[in-house]
Amino acid sequence: MNATRLKIELLCRGAHIKDQLDRGRKSGAGPTGGSYFNLPNGTCVEIPLQGRFIEDSPFTIVNKDGNWRMLRNSKTLIQLRAIPKPRFYEKTTSDGIPMRKIAAVHGKDCLASTIYSKCIHWRSDKQCRFCAIELGRSNRLMKKKPAQLAEAAEEAFQEGAVRHVTLTTGTPPTSDRGALMLAEATKAIKERVDMPIHVQLQPPEDPKFFKTLQRAEVDTVGLHVESFDQNTLNTISPAKSNIQEYFLAWRSAVELFGEGQVSTFVIAGLGETDQSILTGSEKAAHMGVIPYLLPLRPIAGTYFGEAKPPAPDRMMRLYRGVSETLHRTGLDPRKNKAGCVRCGACSAIQEARLHPTM
Repeated sequence: MNATRLKIELLCRGAHIKDQLDRGRKSGAGPTGGSYFNLPNGTCVEIPLQGRFIEDSPFTIVNKDGNWRMLRNSKTLIQLRAIPKPRFYEKTTSDGIPMRKIAAVHGKDCLASTIYSKCIHWRSDKQCRFCAIELGRSNRLMKKKPAQLAEAAEEAFQEGAVRHVTLTTGTPPTSDRGALMLAEATKAIKERVDMPIHVQLQPPEDPKFFKTLQRAEVDTVGLHVESFDQNTLNTISPAKSNIQEYFLAWRSAVELFGEGQVSTFVIAGLGETDQSILTGSEKAAHMGVIPYLLPLRPIAGTYFGEAKPPAPDRMMRLYRGVSETLHRTGLDPRKNKAGCVRCGACSAIQEARLHPTM
């Protein structure tokens, strides 16, 4: 099977697993419920291992004598390499907090942390219905201190486990929408470690806060509209229903951080039309913004908990269309300096851009 096609199938269908393996976190920001593996061609993928939709998957992951294999309908398909658990998870910060509660390794070499695990839109009529940022909050730190993040980043980097950083946040009740916290965390990390840093936030009310992020030496920015379908945003993510706000923010961010260093999540499977994804992605790409296309990851406890991701054939068509747009605009996700786009484990946009005729 074509490696790109296989990655898309795994993202959409997940896999059963018969061995002891960390099945990933069950809540928090972004895609959850999976573990990271390298395919034989070196492609990293976060394979979903939780959720009702896994029940219909033809894939099974097995481990024999330390060797991981992927089966399809009980027949060996490929060998896999599990991304190992880093040693810094067993260490603590200077104030006694386990570093595994401060940051985690995503993909093969990205250090990721939600620095503020609350959101002003949570349990309001503007809550994003696919999000699980405040689920399971009793087991997590609600706010990470810059010094804690810096210590974890230094340990992870010195171990050789990470090469870049993603910092995300829920939206706080302030006009900067988290930019100031992200700037402080970035400064603290950069004082200890020379790694590129990606930050994610809802567009600030005033674009001057992008300057704050730039002065803190943030390298890339994610401003995630999630969907270009207005009807979908109105019902699924009403806090983000002002699409024009995102286009204005993208323009300001691209001016400061450069083309291909600003990105937006585009989630397929929320109820949108294919044309909205293709048209919206083209508009964003022409502005220098990378549309980071990924299938819906249903999370238990959310509105979409019992839903199914899009069919692989649909995602193949969408990835093909978006990759053609990236070719026409000259944007290449592999040149992104840090964050989700550079990591690429939850999306096949890198592979699609490399092989547009997949």
